Formats: sequence, structure tokens, C-alpha cells
Amino acid sequence: MKIKHMFPILLALVLFTGCGRDPELSRFKTEVDQFCTSISELDTSINNIDTTSEGYTTELLGYLDELDAEFQEFSQVDFPEEFDYLESLADEAGEYMTEAVKSYHEAYSNNSYNEYTADYALQNYSRAYKRIQILISFLHGEEPDDVDLTIEYSE
Repeated sequence: MKIKHMFPILLALVLFTGCGRDPELSRFKTEVDQFCTSISELDTSINNIDTTSEGYTTELLGYLDELDAEFQEFSQVDFPEEFDYLESLADEAGEYMTEAVKSYHEAYSNNSYNEYTADYALQNYSRAYKRIQILISFLHGEEPDDVDLTIEYSE
């Protein structure tokens, strides 16, 4: 099974700059960098799975569990005040990733493959990454033009 990944976009977040000397922004940048690094490493591991090996499903699900843990940890990050309006996107990304991973486990349960459940998992997986893409765009000072989400700005 080949899962689409959007890691080049995540890696762009590693280049997120402008934190200056503000300790809160420096902490936030470090947390974002760690998230992106972890996601990139997991992406490499997932893409290097030998799908012809007997245990590939177990290996894939293990990496997906790790991916979910990374998303959950990122959803707990306390965003600096100027980026507070983006925190809900991180929360939603975490929720969608959890649902995706849960569904992937169901899709591969009982030594079989359920295509319908896998499709549902992929939809949630894509929703999780879409929110990360949007979050990254805003962190770079850009407002995405293809957003189907409502972002509430705090004043």
C-alpha cells in the first residue's frame, strides 16, 4: 500500500524563521522543527517498507501509530499568542490522524484488507495533512487560497 505524503511541505516548515530572540517563539520553532523532523523520518520509514515481505502490515501499522503519536504531541503544543488562531488546526489534524490510524488498523484486521475502510482512513489522513499544510502557510505569512476551513482570528 502506498500512502500519499506531503512531507516536502512539512520540511518547508523547518525553514520557518523570524523567531528572533523571543523565548516563547524560539520554543515554538523548536517544537515545530522537532515535529517536522519526526514526520520526515517516519515518512522515509513508511516509504521504505517492503510490501512483499510477510510482516509489512505490522510494520506499516507500527509506523502509523508513531505518526499518530507525533500528531497528538503536536496538537498539545502551546502556540504563541500571535499564532493562537492556528492552534485549532493542529488539534483537528491530530483528531483526523487518530481516526485515520484507527481506520487503517480496522482495514487490516483479521488478516484481511477492507478497501472501504482503507479509503475512509486515507480521507482522514489527507484531512490531517491538509490542516498541517494550511498551518504552515499561515506560519509563513501566506493565506492559502484553496481553504475550505473557517479560521477564527483572535484580536
